[in-house]
Amino acid sequence: MSEEKDSLLEEEKKDDEYEKICYICHRPESKTGKMIELMNQITVCPDCLQKSFDSMSQMDTGSYQELMELSKKFPNMQMIHLSDIPEEIPKRQRIKKRKEKKEPQKAFDIKSIPAPHKIKAGLDEYVIGQEYAKKVISVGVYNHYKRVATGTMDEIEIEKSNMLMIGPTGCGKTYLVKTLAKLLDVPLAIADATSLTEAGYIGDDIESVVSKLLAAADNDVERAEQGIIFIDEIDKIAKKKNTNQRDVSGEAVQQGMLKLLEGSDVEVPVGANSKNAMVPLETVNTRNILFICGGAFPGLEDIIKERLNKQASIGFRADLRDKYDNDPTILEKVTNEDIRSFGMIPEFIGRLPIIFTMQGLTKEMLVKILKEPKNAILKQYQKLLALDEVQLEFDEDALDVIAERALEKKTGARALRAIIEEIMLDIMYEIPKDDNIGKVTITREYIEHTGGPQITLRGDLVVYG
Repeated sequence: MSEEKDSLLEEEKKDDEYEKICYICHRPESKTGKMIELMNQITVCPDCLQKSFDSMSQMDTGSYQELMELSKKFPNMQMIHLSDIPEEIPKRQRIKKRKEKKEPQKAFDIKSIPAPHKIKAGLDEYVIGQEYAKKVISVGVYNHYKRVATGTMDEIEIEKSNMLMIGPTGCGKTYLVKTLAKLLDVPLAIADATSLTEAGYIGDDIESVVSKLLAAADNDVERAEQGIIFIDEIDKIAKKKNTNQRDVSGEAVQQGMLKLLEGSDVEVPVGANSKNAMVPLETVNTRNILFICGGAFPGLEDIIKERLNKQASIGFRADLRDKYDNDPTILEKVTNEDIRSFGMIPEFIGRLPIIFTMQGLTKEMLVKILKEPKNAILKQYQKLLALDEVQLEFDEDALDVIAERALEKKTGARALRAIIEEIMLDIMYEIPKDDNIGKVTITREYIEHTGGPQITLRGDLVVYG
């Protein structure tokens, strides 16, 4: 009996942590006032119950025709049908009570925020190259969280500095933001701009990016209001050119995101992407949320070249029109005018004051990506073979061949894993067959299919496969 009482007490304590929600309008008790409890743990707010009583008082016989006329007068009215009441309210539709604020406490202490050089040092362990981008994002994040920590300390209010990251595919834009959030231990939401549409159309509403951040913060509104939202593929919401149809996923989305980037109160559903879902809503203020937008912006190089080539003319001092054709740093010359010509509206660009570019990966950078980061691809395979008590090594010439093949694919660092997977397929299949193998060295000849890997048996006997 004592065990049953203890379990009941524990369940009651857990239930006390959650707010009661109206079964009809799905608003929490903190917004509607004290709930009225019905059978089967169903709770109804006073407003909905009063509407139900008012509608019942206007019905005489309850005939079908009268019900239809009444529903026309009150289109938003909902009646409680006892047959539709479930035995228990689904737990996923419950939200936790907000903790009472005894004393105003700051979520961030200035002394606990890592300095920019420490943030960059942490990024260096995982991200190869991109020195300028890492420096910009370290300083920007440091200043942002100093702004969050100080709040309204005095009459000088620090403005928010959202960021726009431009770089070719596979250069590490998303990976950089993921590593940053891991270092700072703040809630991070990664959203894809390709699925965003104007309100009322099929697709995700603009507020869905804030809903993802709230979910990442475990539905803790205060923690979510100090998080980071990374919107990838931001170039996909550029204005459509030469179209007669309504641009529901281009300029309309940019217009809808203006207040979101600047800072406003947004009502977002808890545990769903759409406000139409029958779930409770929470109000989140985006004033202290850092927005980082990233995109490859294909074709932006041509816009920059066209602007730079306008200086070309006939004469001895004229620039050649092919001067910038093979310039690897062409993206670094980007201006706000180039981004506007790409299709981003001026109001949207103005709310992203920090604009920086990331370099395309070179052969040397790809070789370093293979072996130097903490979770490098080669280290992952070395760990896999170490579980079979086999040592794995790669010759420097083999790494050069892998990097050259990755450059040909023009998909950045993503090409490395595809190439390594292809190379290691036969190795991972054959090695477990022989327990005498102690070491495998991948050679250039094996990758080029002119020879086999160098295999060392446990007795230091070298065999070429």
